[in-house]
This record gives sequence, structure tokens and C-alpha cells, in this order.
Amino acid sequence: MSIRVEAVKETGVALVTLDRPEKHNAIDLGMADELAAVWRGFRFDDTVRAVVVTGAGSKAFCTGIDRSVDVPQPSSPYTIDDPLIAIGPKANDLWKPVIAAVEGMACGGAFYLLGESEFVVASREATFFDPHTTYGMVSAYETICLAQRMPFGEVARMALMGTAERISAQRAYETGLVSELTDPGDAAGAAVRAAEVVASYPTEAVQGTVRAVWASREAARTQALGLAPHLIALGNAPPERQAERFAGRGGGYRVR
Repeated sequence: MSIRVEAVKETGVALVTLDRPEKHNAIDLGMADELAAVWRGFRFDDTVRAVVVTGAGSKAFCTGIDRSVDVPQPSSPYTIDDPLIAIGPKANDLWKPVIAAVEGMACGGAFYLLGESEFVVASREATFFDPHTTYGMVSAYETICLAQRMPFGEVARMALMGTAERISAQRAYETGLVSELTDPGDAAGAAVRAAEVVASYPTEAVQGTVRAVWASREAARTQALGLAPHLIALGNAPPERQAERFAGRGGGYRVR
């Protein structure tokens, strides 16, 4: 199993850990299915009233899709199979509050999870970036998720700069992606402490509030997500070109 779930009935908080630290918690197809099953399961577990999602180890929260995964695509230009589309809680109709705790890198497909969390707690050593354009890929779902939290220019810069630039935790805090900064190693602890407070309140009121906050932006988000597959199908480089660019990636980047 690449997902660990630890639930404490006394507090009502569950800790969900992406557990592939040797792969920087990158998500393969099995892990994507596990995550979706975890979120769906929480809908029926009344002992869980709030959730924290984090990554194992200190190097990365998640680095998106595992590049070694083969994702077959339909031949039709009107459809695209995205293995990460259902890894988030909202995609699985879970309206219990979810708090993300970030240590190390969070990039690419990690934003599916961060974007569907109520808020993000991060270590001061965390960094955020979106590598899609560097490798000839359209950043669509990721930027749509980020645009719900950050100013337009910050989202555009992160997406367009690709691997050349990483956003520091401080900058992420200043621009609204992160709501709390912690000492290294304490992001999950701080997120759990916040979740315990939320879980102590009447769950009907909490879930109704989560649903109301999301309703305030859902129409624009739904329309944007509907456009995303077409932009990806039109703009993505062929897989062999993506692989070539990925294989030749350099190590230089700037932290902003």
C-alpha cells in the first residue's frame, strides 16, 4: 500500500500520508486509485470529522504523476485520460474539511491535492513549482486549481517559468497558497492541531461551511475544468518529445 491512513477516534482526525518517499511521493496508477478509495471511504466513516493529507519524508509532499507510468490515451482528440483527475477529496464528493501539510517539494500534480484542500500548512523550507511547460506539456488542471487561491500573475508566472523557478514557502504564504508556516518537520503536526479544533465542532455545520465556501467559486471552476482536456489534447507535445525533454532536464533553478 502506498497510502497510510491513521485515524484517531478520540479527536475525529485522520492523517493520510502519501507513502512513496523513495519516489518523492509521486503518484502511480495504483496510488491514484487508493487515494480515491480513501476519500470515498471517509464519506461513510462518521468517526472521521477532519482530515490532514501529507507526504512521507522531508524531501517532498508530492511531485505529481510518476513519470515511469504509462497512461494509454484514447485516439479521439475530444477526450483525454488523466489519472490524477480523481485523486482529490472534492472530486470524490467528500465535504469533510481537508488540510494539506507540505514538507519539501510540491509540484505538478501535487496541486490537484493542494487545490482541493481547505487550506495549506507548510514548512518554511517547502518549495512549490509547476514543471509542465518545461517538458512540453500544458498546465491546465494544476493552474485552474491554483487560480482559485493565488493572484492571476503569480499563477501564470509559476506555470510559465516551469522548472527554472521555485516558489519559496514565504512567497507562497504571501500570495495566499499557504495559510501557515512552520518550522521544518512540524507541518503535519500544525495541520493536525488545526484539524483537531475543526473536528471538535458540530460536523454538520463544518461540512455545510465547506460546501458554502466551495459553492462561491464552483461555477467558474467547473467551466474551466471542462475546457482543460481540450487544451491538453491540443497543446501537449508527443510523449516521445516529453520524455526527451525530461531526460535532458538540468538541475539549475532559482528560488523566489
